Amino acid sequence: MPTPSMEDHIEQIYLLIDQKGYARVSDIAEALSVLPSSVTKMVQKLDKDGYLIYERYRGLSLTPKGKKLGKRLVERHSLLEQFLRLIGVDENLIYNDVEGIEHHLSWNSIDRIADLIQVLEENPKFVQKIAALKDLEHHIE
Repeated sequence: MPTPSMEDHIEQIYLLIDQKGYARVSDIAEALSVLPSSVTKMVQKLDKDGYLIYERYRGLSLTPKGKKLGKRLVERHSLLEQFLRLIGVDENLIYNDVEGIEHHLSWNSIDRIADLIQVLEENPKFVQKIAALKDLEHHIE
């Protein structure tokens, strides 16, 4: 099982490769706000664990195992953002909330949240009720 830090690195590498076609240690470090030396150590570990292929001074690429996990991690992040938006969490809180909870939920919980999102999207009246409760809460404060 990858650690939360490993997941963050794999997710960021997946996103960078998807957006730019490549991922450099410096880009990963900047995106994660960590030192390049920390990224280099993590990349070497991810290489050893079969998530990517790292060649010093040549760059890195995700293995099929790394691509599969990277895609799943990006989807998890997106799903949680979507869920928090649907239930009316303030937009300025969503990113940090997702970062805070994404590593602490089982994949089973993620799947159930995906089911709930589907139900909410198929039944907009539920979303309207949630919004009305949020409005009521703001009036009380």
